[in-house]
Amino acid sequence: MRAIILGAGAGGGFPQWNSAGPGCRRARAGDPAALPRTQASLAVTADGARWVLLNAAPDLRAQLESTPALHPRPAPLRNSPIAAVVLTGAEVDTIAGLLTLREGHPFALYAAPAALETLAANPIFLAVNPATVPRRTLPLDEPLALADAAGTPLGLVLQAFAVPGKVPLFQEQGQDPGRADNGETIGLRLSAAGRSLVFIPGCAAMTPALAARIEGADCLFFDGTLWRDDEMIRAGAGPKTGARMGHMSIDGEAGTIAALAGLRIGRRILIHLNNTNPVLLADSPERAAVTAAGWEVAADGMEIVP
Repeated sequence: MRAIILGAGAGGGFPQWNSAGPGCRRARAGDPAALPRTQASLAVTADGARWVLLNAAPDLRAQLESTPALHPRPAPLRNSPIAAVVLTGAEVDTIAGLLTLREGHPFALYAAPAALETLAANPIFLAVNPATVPRRTLPLDEPLALADAAGTPLGLVLQAFAVPGKVPLFQEQGQDPGRADNGETIGLRLSAAGRSLVFIPGCAAMTPALAARIEGADCLFFDGTLWRDDEMIRAGAGPKTGARMGHMSIDGEAGTIAALAGLRIGRRILIHLNNTNPVLLADSPERAAVTAAGWEVAADGMEIVP
């Protein structure tokens, strides 16, 4: 199994188009300690030829062009190694890139019922023709052999599971809907040849059940949105805490580093990094702290073999 990080940033990427924050200014200036990131997505393969995308970010076209492994082969005229897309939810940052894949290439689209309902309720997603791109329901807590649009197995076994999270922002209707635990946000565990990768780009809280899902993973990609819960408020970037947005913080007694410290995990990689997060800066004390704790910070283009 091989994985490529297509995008490591949270919504808006880094630098965010309308942010003049210090990190974003450094990224725009070309500071090598503030590398730009597009919005979070991962590509995974078992055979090096057929690839599965985990989420379809708004930046997908640029991500595909910058990733040679996902370029079309010399023939036929139109083709792609993308065989399937798996969604962890229905946020704009997760589904908007599907519209980039509307040119008639067959692939399978997997998602939990809540996300499929959101796609079905928005006719614009018919541009990705269901006759060519079959929509398949992800069963929760059951292993599933992923297959392409024609039903040919891809060599990857996927187990999806509910993660504490929230409904998509555009479905909030101006009020705090509270935490959602019924599959609005899901995590993914992919396995091949005895190796496993867990992908959880959004998580509101750690629970014993979720810790059990993560235990033993050879590689974990986990929600790294914010360093601290009130980070955006302190930066003047917005009125919401991380908890209100459905994200754990990295630091603190209930933060990611502390919550996962006792688990048996191989590589630990923070992904879905908000533009205000100081761990994006290679020379920050926060980056030094996560490195000392055994964590890596995801960057676009990183390749991982779990």
